[in-house]
Amino acid sequence: MTVTVQRLSAGARAALATHFLALPPADRRLRFGSSLCPEGIAAYVDHIDFDRDAVFVVHDDRLALAGVAHVAFGEGLAELGLSVLPAHRGGGVGSALFERAVAHARNRFVPRLFMHCLKENAPIMRIARRFGMGIVTNAGDADAHLELPAASPASIADEFVTDRFALYDYALKAQVAAWKGINAALERADAAEAPGPACTP
Repeated sequence: MTVTVQRLSAGARAALATHFLALPPADRRLRFGSSLCPEGIAAYVDHIDFDRDAVFVVHDDRLALAGVAHVAFGEGLAELGLSVLPAHRGGGVGSALFERAVAHARNRFVPRLFMHCLKENAPIMRIARRFGMGIVTNAGDADAHLELPAASPASIADEFVTDRFALYDYALKAQVAAWKGINAALERADAAEAPGPACTP
């Protein structure tokens, strides 16, 4: 199954906060290094610079955010943070987000991608090893680095096509979700109008 990844804009901050708050406390701790309270989540989301950074997501069939990748750009590197809701793990969502983040950073002429996580974060550690990242552990933390190849006309064209396909996929999911909503509303209306059981004298 193909996992489609879309880039978000600043108008999706509320959806991002909803995704992070939906993470179980233990997963929230693995993602942020501590179990952030709702106020901490809101502050994190509010401080994302969508002009400098990139936020990639995978939508489920209800258009909720199943997985999120935040690529933050610094001096000579890009730092990646990943999260996937428990119900959507094991289906390639994390890997698809990672690959999309790598392509984006590469095409911005960034030479290195970096991930920092707790050493106990098994899903992120698996992704780091799968994609050949160099991993350095220290006490309870782990740092993973991936040297990125230089951008090329082909890599830039691939990213352009990927973004266009993602827009099409989102539009299709939105249409299907809208039809499901309409059908559900019609079924509720029919049920409300159905006559009740006949009274017996």
